[in-house]
Amino acid sequence: MVTRETVWADPITVSEWMATPAITIVSSATAREAVDLMRARKIRHLPVVDESGRLVGIVTDRDLRQMLFDPALPEPLEQAAALVQDRLLREVMTWGVLTVRPDTPIRQAARLMHEGRIGALPIVRDGRVVGILTERDVLRAFEHLVRERAAAVRPLPPDSGTDELYEYGFPPPSWSEPWNTEGGGDA
Repeated sequence: MVTRETVWADPITVSEWMATPAITIVSSATAREAVDLMRARKIRHLPVVDESGRLVGIVTDRDLRQMLFDPALPEPLEQAAALVQDRLLREVMTWGVLTVRPDTPIRQAARLMHEGRIGALPIVRDGRVVGILTERDVLRAFEHLVRERAAAVRPLPPDSGTDELYEYGFPPPSWSEPWNTEGGGDA
């Protein structure tokens, strides 16, 4: 079976939809500083950089929430709150972070996000974060693509040489198509 991949006349790249400049934080910051920054900027994903500005990880709102349920935290709530205040970001963040370049096709980035079950990709050029692509950005790009670039969606003709579903996932209709008015009909 031959798999055919859609070729777009003008591929959409990540650089067209990423948020830029990316808001970052240094790994020596505290978890409290990360929470405050994320709340102030209304973001859920924060690339973490070292002192020279190179990407070393990412921290998410989920990482920070899970920190509160860490079994290593002491029982009394006052002690736990103090420990969380002082906990360094490098103790909480995800070190192995997937990234893409600005010229990466958005379809490839979306597939990477889907398969990796991640909500954001830092966009990196020469080790430095130049933007971030979130699930929301991918959905905006998809909505744009459907609204602006899809003229019509129709099944492949039966003689196309394939009995597989085509790119949009619609099976060929088993009924005569409504635009076929030959042979009578309700005129």
